[in-house]
Amino acid sequence: MNNFDYIIVGGGAAGLMMAYKMAKDIFFDNKTILILDQEKKNRNDRTWCFWEEKQGDWDSVLHTSWNKIIFKSNSLHKEEKISPYQYKMIRSLSFYQKIWSYLDQKKNITFIEAKVVEIIQNRENAKVITSQNEYFSKKIINSILFSNAYKKQTQYPVLQQHFVGYFIKTKQPIFDNRIATFMDFKIPQKGNTRFIYFLPFSKNEALFEYTLFSEKLLDYEEYTTAIEDYLAEKNIIDYEIIEKEQGSIPMTSYKFWKNNSNNVIHIGTAGGWSKASTGFTFKNIDRNTTKLLSYLKEDKPLQSFHKKNKFWLYDLLLLDILSKNNQLGSVIFSQLFQRNASPKILKFLDEETSFLEEINIFSKMPKRLFVKALIKRLF
Repeated sequence: MNNFDYIIVGGGAAGLMMAYKMAKDIFFDNKTILILDQEKKNRNDRTWCFWEEKQGDWDSVLHTSWNKIIFKSNSLHKEEKISPYQYKMIRSLSFYQKIWSYLDQKKNITFIEAKVVEIIQNRENAKVITSQNEYFSKKIINSILFSNAYKKQTQYPVLQQHFVGYFIKTKQPIFDNRIATFMDFKIPQKGNTRFIYFLPFSKNEALFEYTLFSEKLLDYEEYTTAIEDYLAEKNIIDYEIIEKEQGSIPMTSYKFWKNNSNNVIHIGTAGGWSKASTGFTFKNIDRNTTKLLSYLKEDKPLQSFHKKNKFWLYDLLLLDILSKNNQLGSVIFSQLFQRNASPKILKFLDEETSFLEEINIFSKMPKRLFVKALIKRLF
């Protein structure tokens, strides 16, 4: 009863997307699949944003989307269409409902509500220890970040993308919901990389998120005060706070995938799937779960799944710079947006550019900073 063909640890975005894609593939119809988490998620506890061309697999649960984005700093105000991309937003409740409504129909998939304590690689299989029981499988797919070893090492810098967001509703229709503000650096930087992320999804509803790329978190009141000051500065006074959200995503080139073994693979943030230079995760999860699906069907060794690429180095160089001079984020991103078309930037951040395109992008960046960081890494 405690042996399964596959065990998925964690029922968040990565774990559920993996389970959903397995459930949709007839190859897994006669395989037993266990999902373990301490709760079955059924509320809006996350907001995911990403960009892609035209229609996508998750359009049925989109909260909204935009065809134009704005970038602002003290040196630049840029408003631009991002064709062929659309910038998309998903609220997690719709995502959870879509996936569970499908998984609940599958008799070969079991969900057990339990706190996972540890995952152990045995000689022939792997074991998951929960607060209630032990479960065994040849393939364990884990999305829970158990260890803080990445914080204790010094080889790779560790920043956080940390934020607090207000979902607000105004009495008057004051927002242009055709445009998303990707980054607004026109706020006090206070020695860090700080910006406002502003996503209007109707004429009188929007998400305002105060975001930092920095090492240390703030006191909660500092985030909320910054949002309220920003709203007051924009003369947005008569509003109601519908919801609040808070989060922190590791930004690091630490090699999480080195913890993968023959029978255990780590996915999502726990597997290093969050984009190290930005914290964006949803698109990487979508892409990597599709790749992992094929890997499982071919029964390949899980420790060989991850392949390091050139973008890992690009992210590392940016993090090296920001870890030493955190206040330079506004300057670097301003030059990136000032000298490149927004669709090209999105393509680069999506790791889909060619080497020639990347040379062109870096030639328009603060070259001295990146060359210095590269030399330090090489020698």
